[in-house]
Amino acid sequence: MSDIHWPQGYLPGTTDNYVSNETIVRGASAAAAWAFLNDTSAWAACYDNATGIHFHDGSGPLLSAGARFRFTTFGFLVEAEVTEYVPPAAGQAARIAWHGWVEGDAETRLDVHHAWLFEDLPEGRVRILTQETQTGAPARTLAATRPNPMLNAHQDWVDGIARAVLAPSVKSN
Repeated sequence: MSDIHWPQGYLPGTTDNYVSNETIVRGASAAAAWAFLNDTSAWAACYDNATGIHFHDGSGPLLSAGARFRFTTFGFLVEAEVTEYVPPAAGQAARIAWHGWVEGDAETRLDVHHAWLFEDLPEGRVRILTQETQTGAPARTLAATRPNPMLNAHQDWVDGIARAVLAPSVKSN
């Protein structure tokens, strides 16, 4: 199976916080699952912890290579830029990743790398994987909180995409 591509400074185990969430779903495809992340207007159908999505150049709601956007999550207003964008194609995993940051001083600054992978597997299955690393004092606080809110919320997002892609009445553009 494929792995996340980590930029320098964000390798899991070297940052202040890291979580990994995935599910494997039968009866879905990488292309169908991808659509629920690529189209930010579909996020609300899958995940209630990302609101106020705004693209800086007025584009959107679809993500794209280099897209700059912001959203609120975990109470933080996050600025983000898509750093990896590989749509679904036969024989390769689809990938979206963004660098996100919260401006601030040494106590409030937060930097993240949030990566997603959608991979078709044999027997009509799809793997949905998201991993995130974070640096900064807020990341250390999140990592020390039990239960870990980022781990649980990201599993909700992965599971929400899985439910949405299998639900006949929910469609993404």
